[in-house]
Amino acid sequence: MINKLVAGIKKTEAPIVVGLDPMLGFVPQHILDKAFEEFGETLEGAAEAIWQYNKGIVDAVYDLIPAVKPQIAMYEQFGIPGLVAFKKTVDYCKSKNLVVIGDIKRGDIGSTSTAYAVGHLGKVKVGNNSYAGFDEDFVTVNPYLGTDGVKPFADICKEEKKGMFILVKTSNPSSGEFQDRLIDGKPLYEHVAEKVAGWGEDVMGEDYSYIGAVVGATYPEMGKVLRKLMPKAYILVPGYGAQGGKGSDLANFFNEDGLGAIVNSSRGIIAAYKQEQYAKFGAQCYADASRAAVLDMKEDLMQAWNK
Repeated sequence: MINKLVAGIKKTEAPIVVGLDPMLGFVPQHILDKAFEEFGETLEGAAEAIWQYNKGIVDAVYDLIPAVKPQIAMYEQFGIPGLVAFKKTVDYCKSKNLVVIGDIKRGDIGSTSTAYAVGHLGKVKVGNNSYAGFDEDFVTVNPYLGTDGVKPFADICKEEKKGMFILVKTSNPSSGEFQDRLIDGKPLYEHVAEKVAGWGEDVMGEDYSYIGAVVGATYPEMGKVLRKLMPKAYILVPGYGAQGGKGSDLANFFNEDGLGAIVNSSRGIIAAYKQEQYAKFGAQCYADASRAAVLDMKEDLMQAWNK
C-alpha cells in the first residue's frame, strides 16, 4: 500500500492527506436538517449528517489528492451509528481509489494489539470465512508500550501489504513533556525514530517502508533530524494550517527525491467555508470551498515538495 500512496502523490503532485474529522458544528444546516428530518435528533441522525457531509467533501476533492485520514474519535462519539458512518466513509473513499489512513492511535500489547490490527487492517476468521473489519490501508499507532505493541501491527502489515504511521513527535504544545525528555543525551523522540527505522527494515515496499512516522509540522527543525534518522519511512505531518504549520516550514520533512512526506489538513479543508477566505462559497457550497482550500494548500506546499 505504501507503493500506491507514493504513486498517488506523484500522480496528483499533491503530498496532501485530507483529515475527515467531522464535528456537528462543521456540518452545514441544510445537511443537518435533512438528516434530522429522516432520523430525528438522535445518534442515527448525527451519524447520517456527518456521512453525507463527508461524502460531499470527498466528491469535491478526490481527484486532487492521494489520501484521506478519518479520525475515528469523531465517529465514536456518536456510538455505533457513528462507527457505521466511519465504515461508510472508509468504503466510499476506497471506491474513489483514495488511500485511507485510519487515525486510530492504538497502543496495546499481545492479543489486544493483534485484535486492533486485525480489526482495522487485517481479516478476522468467522468459522470457515474471513472478513475485513474496518479495512483501512494504514493506521496510526502509539509506540509507548514498545515492540510488544508494534509487532502485531507490523505482522498484519506484512501479511496484507498495508501500513502504519507511528507517533514520533506530535504537533500538540505539551508533547515535549515526555517526547523531549533527554535519555542518554538525546530526546526520547529520536530514540523512537531509531526504532521506527529498525522496525521498518523488515517491511519494505519498493522505495519506502510500510512503517512510517507521525511528526508534527509545528517542529520543522526536529523534522530535519528525524528525516535523517528515518530515510525510508514516510512521514505523516499533522499540524498544517489550523495548528500553525505552513508550506515554507516543511522542506525538512521531504527527502531529496521530493518524496517521503505527506501533509495533513483537517478542519482547514473540511470546514473551509467557515473561514473568511472562503466565505464567498457559503454553506450550500461548502464542498466547493473545500476544493478551493485543497488547491491553495497544494500551491503552498509546492515550495517544500520541490525543494
